[in-house]
Amino acid sequence: MISLLSNCTSGGCGAKIGPGELSKVLSVLPAFSDPKLLVGFDASDDAAVYQIDADTAIVSTVDFFSPMVNDSRLFGRIAAANALSDVYAMGGTPLFALNLVCYPEHMELEALGEILSGGAEKIQEAGAVLCGGHSIYDKETKYGLAVTGRLDPKRIWRNNTPVPGDQLILTKPLGVGIVMAALRGEMADEQAVQAALSSMQRLNKYAAEKMHSFPISACTDITGFGLLAHAREMAGDTTSLLLYPSELPYISQAYAYAGDYLLTAAAQRNRNYMQGFVEFGDTTFALQELMLDPQTSGGLFLSVPKPYAQELLSAIQEVEPQAAIVGEVLLAQDLPILLR
Repeated sequence: MISLLSNCTSGGCGAKIGPGELSKVLSVLPAFSDPKLLVGFDASDDAAVYQIDADTAIVSTVDFFSPMVNDSRLFGRIAAANALSDVYAMGGTPLFALNLVCYPEHMELEALGEILSGGAEKIQEAGAVLCGGHSIYDKETKYGLAVTGRLDPKRIWRNNTPVPGDQLILTKPLGVGIVMAALRGEMADEQAVQAALSSMQRLNKYAAEKMHSFPISACTDITGFGLLAHAREMAGDTTSLLLYPSELPYISQAYAYAGDYLLTAAAQRNRNYMQGFVEFGDTTFALQELMLDPQTSGGLFLSVPKPYAQELLSAIQEVEPQAAIVGEVLLAQDLPILLR
């Protein structure tokens, strides 16, 4: 088997530019205005939304990264699932995708074919079509998708519109970044690795389908910024999110690895960004790390009116058994993120 990791310095969503640095870069860009642009980059949302007519809008996103596993087909599946997720997080349905490929000139093309085949499997599972793509030579392998979908412009799930009194649901367990770091350090046990790989390959399609029957106030997917930074984006300026660390779903071995100070650079970037936005109090260090851990193809994090929360959770648990109610929405407090 070709070692995809041999020429990669980081992998998955842990390779993302940190939220603080990214915010500084985007601040120099001019503001773009178009009455049909319903969601742009100014909102730090998961995808762009452009209205076509009264009942139709297109949702567009792009996502790619370097490998976190050696298995080429598995990497393709995970990268595609991760890229498709942004469409589901906005409340949309994927229509078509384009491949994005960076590949070392010296590596055998058989591995690239396996990567693309793995991605194609997930595109087919999503009910979308693959239309083409673009490829270049690079020192490191990278793969992902540009995805276009459709949604009802009256039912966009934005990432920053929670309502005080709502409850917060997380659909997938945390900890995949920590487990993948343990794998690279040859410290992870097989059960933890399989739990992480299973989670990263699962499309958020199935949880999103359950959500469409409920009045979702806000939604995002948890990726490279970790739960806390994505929660910070959701809180905005008018609400605070009260999280219940003891209720968080996570891969059990990841808690142990974090407790043994198996740390990632990306999680520490997320920790630095969250200074001034959260006080950890007596929350254990391991739980702190799980909340800061960059997730690759992570779960949906959503806000729903309290009367619907338990019914929705039960529906989501049919496809994501570890889904849990992990917090509630408050009127803005001294800090945007509070821990109970």
